[in-house]
Amino acid sequence: MRLQGKIAIVTGASNGIGKRTARRFAEEGASVIVSDVQDDLGKQVVERIRNDGGAATYVHCDILQEDDIKRLVGTAVDTYGALHILVNNAMVNAARTAVDATADEFDRAMAGMPRASYLGAKYAIPHMIEAGGGSIICISSVHGILPARRGLGYEVGKSALFNLCREISVDYAPQGIRANAICPGGVQSRLEDTDATPDTPQSRYTREVYPTRRLGWPLDIANACLYFASDESSWVTGQVLAVDGGLTTQLQDDLAFRLRDYLREHPDSLEAPPRRN
Repeated sequence: MRLQGKIAIVTGASNGIGKRTARRFAEEGASVIVSDVQDDLGKQVVERIRNDGGAATYVHCDILQEDDIKRLVGTAVDTYGALHILVNNAMVNAARTAVDATADEFDRAMAGMPRASYLGAKYAIPHMIEAGGGSIICISSVHGILPARRGLGYEVGKSALFNLCREISVDYAPQGIRANAICPGGVQSRLEDTDATPDTPQSRYTREVYPTRRLGWPLDIANACLYFASDESSWVTGQVLAVDGGLTTQLQDDLAFRLRDYLREHPDSLEAPPRRN
């Protein structure tokens, strides 16, 4: 029960990483505010947590709307009396290149990633200070570390979360506020725990990209969130943690040669190109 007595908000918690993180926090004793715009799915997450003996409340929140974020934080405090943990998981994606993207598309991506996370921190930090300290966790991506093609808004937005966490750490660590970012690799977001990956040519090829030879599960990221949310990381702040099966640790020329050899041995993999993380 590493989060016993703690109050947590998890945005984008109707499925995938957010859903499993909300459940993981509840398993460890936290009371969880499940937040999303997919109301039916979000309420199902709350029902699952309650059926498992945990405490949870659903709050609709569009992260593009400042009033929604302010109301989300206020509801957490009104419902449970305090706030200790904020997981900024919800985001707005935007692909394209610097030439193809419109200014509105780029602005929307920034609003859905660094701006939304900043606003969450803005309204959460005063309550966390009042509670004696807190932990802010931003879900970034390996795309924030190394960009992929045609991902301008996503790559820029995810990397901006690094310095957002660092700045919060510099400003508020003396008040007991910690802020850290997690960079997931490719996560099989539909898998609840550690179900087997479908065995297809595409999945076999994709797994080959990772030194661990498997994709991630939402539980992998939820466990990293648990570490940052708990007192076990009380002296850790302003950090960026890649939870990516080693994807960002390998030299790209070595990877290219390894994939070349793999494709020679498994030509059927060419029938389905690998998906983008």
